[in-house]
Amino acid sequence: MKWHPSQIGKLMTNGRGKNDIGATAISYIKDVAKENFYGYRTEINTKQIIKGKEQEQDSIDLLNTVRFEAYGKNIIRVENELMTGECDIITNDSIIDVKTSWSLDTFPAFKEDAYNVLYEWQMRAYMILYDKQSSEVIYCMVTTSNELLNEWDNLHIHRVDHIAPEKRITALQFERDKEKDELISKRLELATELYNNYYKQLEEK
Repeated sequence: MKWHPSQIGKLMTNGRGKNDIGATAISYIKDVAKENFYGYRTEINTKQIIKGKEQEQDSIDLLNTVRFEAYGKNIIRVENELMTGECDIITNDSIIDVKTSWSLDTFPAFKEDAYNVLYEWQMRAYMILYDKQSSEVIYCMVTTSNELLNEWDNLHIHRVDHIAPEKRITALQFERDKEKDELISKRLELATELYNNYYKQLEEK
């Protein structure tokens, strides 16, 4: 079993003891074992998620405009003994993950509102996989595709091309931390052990 960086945050929740794995993490490991054993996926395809997937390049283009860069979508997947992943953008010394906001009212315009602990663990996992010393989560607000809207949607919060590009990105940076790297490695070793145990229980049921 190799975990994806997007899963890491769900595995890092603790129990009552500082280093004890939490009930939420254990429940998630059971869900993954069950999905893999029975061969199904629990997929949620909301309009917000679809926009994030289909308009990712629009967000990268917005970021390039603001930073005068020529970032391209990464297609290189890397793995180690515990994880496998494919980040959005690789630079010489960092990893960038792009989050495309659904609308202006869900776009985190202030950095203090943009922090998400799940995304932090995701980026720390990517820094390990790609051996980079820094990473960024960058929220981008681009005009929503007409195909994703209906007649009841408020176009004022979806049509944003008139707003200056630099006002439509919010970036959070994370630096590599050896202690947190070790926490991830230890937790993934435990999570994999638990996963194998739960999977075996299903096999022997």
